[in-house]
Amino acid sequence: MRVLCVAEKPSIAKAVAGHLSGGDVQTHNTPEKYIKNYVFDYDFGRPWGKCKVTMTSVLGHLTTAEFPPEYKKWDYPPPDHLFDAPVNVVVAADKTKVADNIEKQARYANALCIWTDCDREGEHIGYEICEAARKGNRTLDIKRAKFSNIERAHIINASKNLITLDHKQVNAVASRIELDLRIGYAFTRFLTNSLRTLGGPFQNLLLSYGSCQFPTLGFVVDRYFRVRNFKPEPFWGIKVMHKREGIDVNFNWARHRLFDRAAVIILYERCLTAKTAKVTKVQEKPTKKWKPLPLTTVELQKMATRFLRMTGQQAMETAEGLYNKGFISYPRTETDRFDPGMNLRALVQKQTQSHAWGEFAQNLVDGRFQQPRQGRNDDKAHPPIHPITFAAPSVLNEQEKKIYEFVVRRFLACCSEDAKGVATDIDITYGEESFHAHGVVVLERNYLEVYVFDSSHGCQRDWNRRHYGRAHPKDSGKRLRSDRAQN
Repeated sequence: MRVLCVAEKPSIAKAVAGHLSGGDVQTHNTPEKYIKNYVFDYDFGRPWGKCKVTMTSVLGHLTTAEFPPEYKKWDYPPPDHLFDAPVNVVVAADKTKVADNIEKQARYANALCIWTDCDREGEHIGYEICEAARKGNRTLDIKRAKFSNIERAHIINASKNLITLDHKQVNAVASRIELDLRIGYAFTRFLTNSLRTLGGPFQNLLLSYGSCQFPTLGFVVDRYFRVRNFKPEPFWGIKVMHKREGIDVNFNWARHRLFDRAAVIILYERCLTAKTAKVTKVQEKPTKKWKPLPLTTVELQKMATRFLRMTGQQAMETAEGLYNKGFISYPRTETDRFDPGMNLRALVQKQTQSHAWGEFAQNLVDGRFQQPRQGRNDDKAHPPIHPITFAAPSVLNEQEKKIYEFVVRRFLACCSEDAKGVATDIDITYGEESFHAHGVVVLERNYLEVYVFDSSHGCQRDWNRRHYGRAHPKDSGKRLRSDRAQN
């Protein structure tokens, strides 16, 4: 029996072929320079059994939706007619070689196995592959492999438990594509033609509309005007500072801030008149700093912008490159919880050879491994972003090194223990005013040993050393200081 397997991307086809073949694979070129055909033998189990397999791929969507030529003129028909116009689904001009390769290989196959991503878009791409294959062979037995990462055990398990294509998801994506086409064309034509009649700078204006881009632009513009129209107002506050045993302790004012300078000056002078502060409360209690949740796309972009000096787009482009090379998992995911069936310890083991974090990984392997926290989000398509295998620094460029190191350190932190310490809260009265200080003494750093990033302002500093007084973002107000407080 001959089986044609088709993946969504060339990198996935190569990885799956490597796992299923055990390395015994023949590679053939195709008319599309980015795509290879991999030929090998594999036993799928029931019902297909031992098969001769050809593994290939597409490059994302094969088809595109478009209006007939007579509906593409700017002046006719009117925009509202586009909601009733016929829509043609055709193979995209740049994907004809990809479709031809699938059609040709299907002629020699008895069955087709879809290896696209396990999400709605992947389901629709799988349907496009089916349609291309049926042009070469209408009698194919069609199945779909359900997988969310390219670990060998996961791929083997998916190949032994094939399912059918979900046509409800296919139809959902097809509807979204048609709506995007109709709405985009109609509103772009309406907005552009309406403004061009005004002449002047609008004469040659093209104002495009998209179901996602336009609302997003609205959010950006709204935020811009909020910032531009903000009118700062000066305020004043009092902060007590005390130094003892070489440690600077900052006590924050219970009132926080007032907008009346004269009132603050009076309260400040009353504090100075008192000369001595009275400790009214000292409380110590165990505390911990939670280890981070597994990594999602949005979190990767936020952290890259904050700590790696990269834009969100640069981070994603770099992550996509690492994914295509097989170093990390698929970087576009909303999932922040690992599937219980994933062998995370094996992934940790692969990082023990690193000079930077290998010792920490080895400690996890030797018994300190903890199951990651479970977030609330699961897109049922892809796992959280995590390293697939170890990548030596010599095989990565500078941008890839940053993203790969972050992904690995985040993953190892997820598999570690929470940081533990003792929190101390101190309340004092200085004159008639109340002040508060908070400090942390770290007992066990645990995940912080490897995770040198932190998304919350000031918290990393608290857990790096003994520290009193929460840090506040800089503001435009003023503080009156008093360093005369005594216990």
